[in-house]
Amino acid sequence: MNSNPHESVRLLIDTVEQVVYGKRDVVTLCTVALLARGHLLIEDVPGIGKTTLAQSLAKSVKCSFSRIQFTSDMLPSDVLGISILDTRTNEFVFRRGPIFANIVLADEINRTPPKTQSALLEAMSENTVSVDGITHQLPAPFMVIATQNPIEHEGTYVLPESQLDRFMLRVDIGYPPEDDELKIMRRHDPVDAIAALVPALDAEQLQALQQAVGKVHVDPSLENYILQIVRATRTHDQVRLGASPRGAQALYESSQAFALIAGRDYVVPDDVRTLAGPALAHRLLVKSRGADLAAAARERERIVREILSHIKVPQ
Repeated sequence: MNSNPHESVRLLIDTVEQVVYGKRDVVTLCTVALLARGHLLIEDVPGIGKTTLAQSLAKSVKCSFSRIQFTSDMLPSDVLGISILDTRTNEFVFRRGPIFANIVLADEINRTPPKTQSALLEAMSENTVSVDGITHQLPAPFMVIATQNPIEHEGTYVLPESQLDRFMLRVDIGYPPEDDELKIMRRHDPVDAIAALVPALDAEQLQALQQAVGKVHVDPSLENYILQIVRATRTHDQVRLGASPRGAQALYESSQAFALIAGRDYVVPDDVRTLAGPALAHRLLVKSRGADLAAAARERERIVREILSHIKVPQ
């Protein structure tokens, strides 16, 4: 790995951008979650490139990858694995499911029933899986990248707050700039472009960067700033349920990762302000829900911006 962590991360982002055009800010947020050992929820309309982004990020790191296409008839064992009787030894042998990979793409996670969604909870919070009373350790590093369509309702199951709280960041991609959309149109299918990517990091190098994130300095005044933001979500008059302590931790750690990407070994207030929406908005349960997930997301993000505008920024 390059001795300069900033250069290593820049190479990773540049690699993803070989496939994902015109969305460096979004790619950067995805990289923040990866470096901060968090899970990522990508929420946007169909055809915008959610799966392409997740696959490109995974291919840019030389480690194991699996994709789970969630459907309405999927069982928890389809995700975690199952114990099968070995007739030769007359003993049960655990056959690992697709969750046993360094980077797992949970595609269209809101298309599977709550029972199967909840199968991810232990994996995402503890990095372990329990099957038939036996606990199995997941590989390190481990990251779940989930995608969902915010406008469809038929055949979907809204993620409960306990599940949403497991995601460090939520991002939307948005439509690309005109010139980049022209490049996407000419390229047709991105499969070949993704396959041609040369990994920028291996698993060991990624873990070294993750450890470097934890060493990024956060001044006590900024720690208090983060805490004030999180606690303000719990007292806002339009919020039924504010961000949890896990939300505070997510904002703290993602701010450290964002600083590392920027080439600094210390966090500044703008890091916190940039990450507040992606780290906190999806954790809020607002009193007036929108007609769909997209409208609700916009309302939650508006509330976070309002909170930021009322809290004094430390100097």
